[in-house]
Amino acid sequence: QVQFVESGGGLVQSGGSLRLSCAASELMTDYYAIGWFRQTPGKEREFVAAIGWIGITIYADSVKGRFTISRDNAKNTLYLQMNSLKPDDTAVYYCAAKVSPAVVRSGDEYDYWGQGTQVTVSS
Repeated sequence: QVQFVESGGGLVQSGGSLRLSCAASELMTDYYAIGWFRQTPGKEREFVAAIGWIGITIYADSVKGRFTISRDNAKNTLYLQMNSLKPDDTAVYYCAAKVSPAVVRSGDEYDYWGQGTQVTVSS
């Protein structure tokens, strides 16, 4: 079973940037799509962005134009470049992978999850 290790989270001021990384223990090309989700206490998990193995990307409306998802298959690593951060972006960010075809927003369709990395944006 693949394992993911997220990193790059931290504390940043509003308007700042962070780059999250998600290192996979095996070939990411084995998975049709990989993505980022986030969650804050008391709220439901929220889709952020996803990328398919041929490069198709989708984003949540709340992050479109500010966040960029990318993958480096040679390094088995997924990235999330986050710019113009807002306090509402504060959450634990998780990477996830799905085996079945289609790049989707529903977390229920993702099979494997990382442990998460905390992102805190101060106002």
